[in-house]
Amino acid sequence: MSSRLQRLGLWTSCLAQLIVVLDVSVVNVALPSIQADLGLGRVSASWVAMAYSLGFAGLLLVGARLADVVGTAGLLAWSVGAFTLASLVGGLAAEGWVLVAARAAQGISAAAVSPATFTLLTTTHAEGPGRARAIAVWTAVSLAGGGLGNIASGVLTDLISWRVTLLINLPIGAGVVITALALHRRTTGQRRAGRIDLTGAVLATAAFTCATYALSAVGEGALSGLPAVVGSAAAALFVLLAVQQSRTRHKLVPGDLARDRLIVLGNIATALTGACFQVGLWYFLTYRMQNQFGYSPTQTGLAFLPLTASMLVVNLWLTPRLMKRSTPRSLIVAGALITAPGLIWLTVLDDGPFALTVLVPTVVVGIGGGLMSAPLATLVTTGVRAEHAGAASGLMNTAKQFGGAIGLAAATTAAAITGTDGAAFLLMAVALFAVIAAVATAPTHRSGQRRAMTPGAAS
Repeated sequence: MSSRLQRLGLWTSCLAQLIVVLDVSVVNVALPSIQADLGLGRVSASWVAMAYSLGFAGLLLVGARLADVVGTAGLLAWSVGAFTLASLVGGLAAEGWVLVAARAAQGISAAAVSPATFTLLTTTHAEGPGRARAIAVWTAVSLAGGGLGNIASGVLTDLISWRVTLLINLPIGAGVVITALALHRRTTGQRRAGRIDLTGAVLATAAFTCATYALSAVGEGALSGLPAVVGSAAAALFVLLAVQQSRTRHKLVPGDLARDRLIVLGNIATALTGACFQVGLWYFLTYRMQNQFGYSPTQTGLAFLPLTASMLVVNLWLTPRLMKRSTPRSLIVAGALITAPGLIWLTVLDDGPFALTVLVPTVVVGIGGGLMSAPLATLVTTGVRAEHAGAASGLMNTAKQFGGAIGLAAATTAAAITGTDGAAFLLMAVALFAVIAAVATAPTHRSGQRRAMTPGAAS
């Protein structure tokens, strides 16, 4: 494949992934302004953030399967177009329910966009140093997106309006649609035969949506009977999904992936890492800085710069170089061992000057996080057959999203019980020690695959 097509695939993937991860956090700092402007109650305002996660997590595996069946570039163009339209509706919303519906539509579209971005990378870059560099750039965008979302949320809300936090997606989305259509014309031969299992898709969507709602409700301290009922329904739906998937010929997750111990343990490690970096870290730092330290939205957003910058520098500059000399497993362990002390620092020290309470610990966390993400993505995708590339990336993204949801729910509950957000940061540190355990017990190579042995094979 030509280097020009590879570059086009890389930047199309990165820009599409940027708007997906940006919108996970872009309304966080703006929520008080949204609540006041649209006259929402506290619970209704929480759904502005929750609706995105529900739509995103609930349809990720379906979106990944779509990438394999209908063609990656074409799916990316259509799904980013839908995401951009939903952003326009949300940015112009005059009623709370319209904004919540728009955020849900964004999440549903993102569920198709995110796995398609990674699949586009793996299909335009052969295994080896070139793919490792591309994954490093993509993961840097994924890591930075959450931080940039908080920064943009604070600055844009203070200087212009909360509406711009959604409308900013329009020019980015338009650019992605144009480049994705150009790629679609050149890569139509990569489309694969197959069909979507509609029964499995419905069961997966319902199960994941119920699980996400139940976890979010527990995290918010809702102890009524409804979360328990919805959680029980989610468990029942997962059982039905498992039975249905064992009998269908068109599985959402191919059997050889589900039986691969390296894939399973790698995605468990990805979920545990997501419990720290996907939502929880940004969420608790945001509320600590605004409610405890008295920062304005702009100050809060800018205070995330050291964390975001350290992740970007390490992921873009240091990690690709280290991956030429070290295995993904060793870098994941090193990243976790660096990150955990930073989280423990945040647990212990919650009062004092900015340098001690925010700057130093978040830079430490950013360095560790920058070391982990690209090796994790490499670990769970190297050696996967081309026809399962979408399913593999879908599993990885699902692990991130549900790891983030589970982590946020558990951390919120821990903070509520203890009366301090320090318990949340401590729980994240414990999750990273569990990452080390999962990676340490994973096999050194994929089931049925000999250990990589050529210069073109990823480590």
